[in-house]
Amino acid sequence: MFCGRHLLVAKLRRADLDAAAGAVEEVARLVARISARWPRTRILLRADSGFARDDLMAWCEANGVDFLFGLAQNERLIAEIESELDLVAAKSRRTGRPERRFKTFMWMTRRTWSRKRRVVAKAEWTQGEANPRFVVTSLRRDECNAKHLYEKVYCSRGDMENRIKECQLDLYA
Repeated sequence: MFCGRHLLVAKLRRADLDAAAGAVEEVARLVARISARWPRTRILLRADSGFARDDLMAWCEANGVDFLFGLAQNERLIAEIESELDLVAAKSRRTGRPERRFKTFMWMTRRTWSRKRRVVAKAEWTQGEANPRFVVTSLRRDECNAKHLYEKVYCSRGDMENRIKECQLDLYA
């Protein structure tokens, strides 16, 4: 876990465990320490789809911690943005350029989530094909519109991936 460039937690886990195994406990420990020192600090967890688990999201919701997690696509999610994908495909064919639109909707998995949550979808057509992406968040529409949430808040998570790679390279050295 990082805060900006600062590594807060690094845990080695067995490869046969789910990516989010132990995440609730680590997040709870870290949030307690941050909140004790800086009680008015707003915390946003940002992670890839491996962490879009009901237990972690429910813990965040119960403890006033915001989250923004990638969400693995599936047929039901893609069907939810079918009209947006049709629109961007048509426009991309006309202009010859990539096109994208964003949509926000409430979503619940069939079996794994305990309640509906806000999902932001990016319906994109690029290089002649669809490139849909999804995130799930606790942030409300009035706090952050869909385009900004995806492009500025979520995608900047990629820079954090660079910090992880830098740490790995340091260890290899």
